[in-house]
Amino acid sequence: MPPRSFAGSLAVISLPCLAACGSAVSQPQPLVVLAAASLQEALQVEADAWAKQGHPRPILSFAASSALARQVESGAPADLFLSADEEWMDTVQKAGDLRQGTRRDLLGNSIVLIAPRASAAKVDLSRAAGLTDAIGNGRLAMADPDAVPAGKYGMAALEHLGLWDALADKVVRAENVRAALALVESGEAPLGIVYATDAAASDKVRVVAAFPPGSYPPIRYPVAVLATSRNPQAASFEQFLESNQGRAIFARYGFGTAK
Repeated sequence: MPPRSFAGSLAVISLPCLAACGSAVSQPQPLVVLAAASLQEALQVEADAWAKQGHPRPILSFAASSALARQVESGAPADLFLSADEEWMDTVQKAGDLRQGTRRDLLGNSIVLIAPRASAAKVDLSRAAGLTDAIGNGRLAMADPDAVPAGKYGMAALEHLGLWDALADKVVRAENVRAALALVESGEAPLGIVYATDAAASDKVRVVAAFPPGSYPPIRYPVAVLATSRNPQAASFEQFLESNQGRAIFARYGFGTAK
């Protein structure tokens, strides 16, 4: 074959390879989202809806907001942080780990007292004796009130109602709100304090009482893009969560708007 034809054949063979290689390089990478444990069901559906629009499905990592904030401070590679309270987001922001101008208050929630589905427990939250009698020799399951948002809200409500001193020694401190939920689901704890959305996500528990509004600080879930994110889709996914479609999904799982 003459040299000219040979060179032309090489070009024809190489072009598809170059096109394929270029396509692989430009392929968008999935977002990494650090999210509070109470968002598990709702955020999975949000991720599916985002993927249906042609985006790579985000990689979701769930834990207590306190644990996630420490991961961010330690340099964990991620793009978005969704916290179950403002305090841990404040901590991350003060450390300079948020992209300026991207923080938003996304969702609202409430806390409730739960019991196993088969339990006949009835509790009047206005009486300490009623709650301690319902617990008996068991324990009150809560996320760790020293660090985890759901536990802090629960402790604030019990203090407001004058019940904390009588119950502090009966509290079993779980690593996050879903761990507290699991203790009640399994019957290891006769009562627990979780978010209303957690109770709604389980068919193994029932709500015994709702803590009155004003007995604990407003529950707000802030979201922000992390300063170290290099994924161009980070801001777009945050906007999707705030969109009518995103908010409708959250509402389906019991989340309200931040107040």
